[in-house]
Amino acid sequence: MGKTVTTYLIDGDPKGTQYAFISNKICQMFVVPRSNLSYLNTQEKLQKPAFYILLGEDESTKPQAYIGETENFKERVKDHDSKKAFWQKALIFVSKDADMTKVDVQYLEHKAIAEAKKANAFILSDNKQIPKAPNLPEHQQDSMDEFFEDVKFLASFIGCNIFEISQPKEEHLFYTKGRGCNAKGYYNASGFTVLKGSIIIKNSVPSLNWKEKRESLINEYTSTHNNVLTLDTDITFPSPSTAAIFCMGRNTNGWQKWKDKDGNTLDTVYRKQLE
Repeated sequence: MGKTVTTYLIDGDPKGTQYAFISNKICQMFVVPRSNLSYLNTQEKLQKPAFYILLGEDESTKPQAYIGETENFKERVKDHDSKKAFWQKALIFVSKDADMTKVDVQYLEHKAIAEAKKANAFILSDNKQIPKAPNLPEHQQDSMDEFFEDVKFLASFIGCNIFEISQPKEEHLFYTKGRGCNAKGYYNASGFTVLKGSIIIKNSVPSLNWKEKRESLINEYTSTHNNVLTLDTDITFPSPSTAAIFCMGRNTNGWQKWKDKDGNTLDTVYRKQLE
């Protein structure tokens, strides 16, 4: 079923301040860059109970985020601005029809941290524990569950995959083997995902140009069992070649190296879709 998303670019910049909402839904998402916090002064909705995500980068292997709730985002963000260096923009979620309560946003925070930890796509350094779920009447919990589904959709709509857990179909799996490597994964709009349990080659060839980054990924995502380096969690790369290079420790063409169970290369399978 299709959805209509209304997006308004406050300053005409697709990377700038904006808000978005789904037609016939109450969830509204504001995207506010750290460089434009003065915008908060113009929106009364952002001075009331809200659920929010701070997004940014660090020197590690994954993007970083902080998930929180507040009774007044405008006031709460002052503390984050002075104490948290990593973030560049905030996603703030409010109800566009009626104000949410403190308990509502606490429930959203509980669900969001639990699902973000499960997806494991972002570092949550300051969300080490999953907060206890507050007590909500059954009808209100159902309402907030529906609201959170819209939160996930809107976050994904702007390219934030913090909650995304893809479920690959067996017929779409691709494999690569060689030099002790035995990995499998799948390709979709997010890139190429190497699946948990894949066996990765430990050492990189000297000519590999992102050797240090690969070693960081290995340290974070793998463990050794019976002298075999095994991937502990799914990890998504921007391209099939990057995924293959990570698995094999050498430069290679992932479009040719990944093959399905019938021996068809990834290149062949996806080129056929255009014929």
